[in-house]
Amino acid sequence: MLAIEVGDMRYRFKLFILVALLAMAQSDLAGAQEGTAERGRAFFQRQCGVCHQVAQPRIGLGPTLQGVIGRTAGSVEGFNYSPALKRSGITWAPEILDRFLADLAALVPDTRMAQRVPDEQKRRDIIQFLATP
Repeated sequence: MLAIEVGDMRYRFKLFILVALLAMAQSDLAGAQEGTAERGRAFFQRQCGVCHQVAQPRIGLGPTLQGVIGRTAGSVEGFNYSPALKRSGITWAPEILDRFLADLAALVPDTRMAQRVPDEQKRRDIIQFLATP
């Protein structure tokens, strides 16, 4: 009888561990699919921060991206945008930013920006970061 109880406890413990691991994996997947501002900030600093600024409304090689969500493309005063971006009529929304970062020239032919972000998850993360006040 004791051997059965010990075996039953081992089974329950293994089942508990399995359920906990599945719950953690599902949580990680949900975060990965949605995008996280923390991952976006880290990637932005490595990949985009050379040209763009978000912490300050400072213009560098690229325009400031502080408050970019909801802003009209080509509208940061003092930055020399390409004529194509100025006349694009785009208002930056998450889905538009995603399309632009995925394939710049497809959305705005003759844009001056050269850095694409082909990885869908990284785009989600960057956009989540840019959307976070």
